[in-house]
Amino acid sequence: METTETRPASPIGADEAEFMNVARSGDAGRFALLTERYRRELLVHCYRMLASYEDAQDLTQETFLRAWAKRESFQGRASLRTWMYRIATNACLDFLEKRRDRTPVPIELQGDGGTGTEVLYLQPWPDSEPDGPHERAVARETIELAFIVAVQHLPARQRAVLILRDVLGWPAQQTADTLELTLASANSALQRARATMREHLPDGRLYWSARAKHELSADEQRLVSAYVRAHETLDIDGLTALLRADLRFAMPPEPGVVWVGREATVQSWIDGGFGRGDYVDWKCRTTTANGQPAVAAYLRRPGSQAYEAFAMDVLRVEDGLVAEIVTFGSDVFEWFGLPPRLEAS
Repeated sequence: METTETRPASPIGADEAEFMNVARSGDAGRFALLTERYRRELLVHCYRMLASYEDAQDLTQETFLRAWAKRESFQGRASLRTWMYRIATNACLDFLEKRRDRTPVPIELQGDGGTGTEVLYLQPWPDSEPDGPHERAVARETIELAFIVAVQHLPARQRAVLILRDVLGWPAQQTADTLELTLASANSALQRARATMREHLPDGRLYWSARAKHELSADEQRLVSAYVRAHETLDIDGLTALLRADLRFAMPPEPGVVWVGREATVQSWIDGGFGRGDYVDWKCRTTTANGQPAVAAYLRRPGSQAYEAFAMDVLRVEDGLVAEIVTFGSDVFEWFGLPPRLEAS
């Protein structure tokens, strides 16, 4: 299987030698200088493990606290980056061991009468400009919501094995050592993880391309523009025409709010008041989340002088149409640098 992210550097380099000197001296300033460069990519790693941006922030901070506490244990047998990833992975595993609510829950799907699962704790990843070679190597497909949700269906250690092997490109023995598994156990866990991922990823794919996660295609940009235009003009027919027949619509963390099917989903919006009463005056701003198009909607209620942050739709596009919409509350706007309100012109 192809991987796209840079493999850990071979020890021992200048950074590793300096870090061992820092560990002996207890120089907190130098420690920060040597380790902070990994913060962003470790945050991505924790997010893949946990599917929650807030949890990932907490566990990334926990990683640095553990690294400081364990600094004298670093012997340079692995690169500093690898050592930091090892600490982050085990911090996430410890968190998942304590939080039994961090697993998908079974639900009844609205619209088609079927059953499925939902990740209630799912949060969007706020894209930003890549600030280092390792982040530039992040495959778009390994941060998009479909991948993040599929990973959540794996037991914690299988999740870690898959991410370390297939996303980060770690060697099998290094992965086994990090997770304190035998090589045979680690390889077996990887095979089981891949099989489960095929069941939950769209089209059962297991190939991660290297397309930068911030680049939307021209077709995606046109589709988003049409989506915004239809939303702001209350064009239900135009909005419906942009959706696949088998559209999936979810609103985590709302339990059970998962609709399958274009007509059923649109009807749920109409029943919820879209285009009537207080829900007629909208402005939208576009961004990207998880390497996918995202539309932030602001609502101006009657008598108000401003449009207030309302919700963010993260779109998955297939064959020129919207295949999935995951809607998050306005509390995520701050993560994307979006204002809480827009003044009415």
